Amino acid sequence: MGIKVNLAVMLARRNVKSKDLAEYIGITEANLSLLKQGKVKGIRFDTLDAICRYLECQPGDILEHDAAVAEAVD
Repeated sequence: MGIKVNLAVMLARRNVKSKDLAEYIGITEANLSLLKQGKVKGIRFDTLDAICRYLECQPGDILEHDAAVAEAVD
């Protein structure tokens, strides 16, 4: 899959702790960690919405299409 997750970058830019974000959006820190590492197969739109509201960003700030990764997988 050629989707790169930049959530760790956005957390650092906003100086937000994973624990605080996980609590706000209502998921475990373990699941947030998997999301930050890009080890999930999907994300619910309501979860993405909550992340964007908390970090005051756009979905494109968190998720990015990386053609090089997509080609390597194919």
